[in-house]
Amino acid sequence: MLVCQNHFQIALESQAVRIGPYVIALLLMLSSAANANENKLVLEGLNKTTGRVLQLEGGMGATIVWGPLKIRPSRCIKAPPEQLPENAAFLEVWDTSQPSKQGPLFRGWMFSSSPSLSSLEHPIYDIIVLDCYVSSEPQLQPEVEIESLPPVEVIE
Repeated sequence: MLVCQNHFQIALESQAVRIGPYVIALLLMLSSAANANENKLVLEGLNKTTGRVLQLEGGMGATIVWGPLKIRPSRCIKAPPEQLPENAAFLEVWDTSQPSKQGPLFRGWMFSSSPSLSSLEHPIYDIIVLDCYVSSEPQLQPEVEIESLPPVEVIE
């Protein structure tokens, strides 16, 4: 029994070593993005049976419906430009084709740089995070009037 506990402890320590850098990166992004208001998320969805790839886009708190899946992003973080490129999103995913399943199919953080670290396990659909961005209304350009220059006086 002592041998099993040691193996379990070694497995936990190796898991912590593997996940540790991502947790640190997430904490850095959370602290640096505290004043940013990223409110749009871009996901890429793959239907494994047809091979069709779609881009899914939605706002925080909104529900994105893709086939039988309902995806609700609640937080999206983008690393600042001076850091390594990374996007992280907290997602909840439900499969409406399985009404007997009470809770979400997936609930957790997904990282764009490492989709396999925390992924949706579904036999048909696969989802990865592509980008987070702030949506902005297109601003109208003010009309510009070009005035002619005053005449030049020649001094001799």
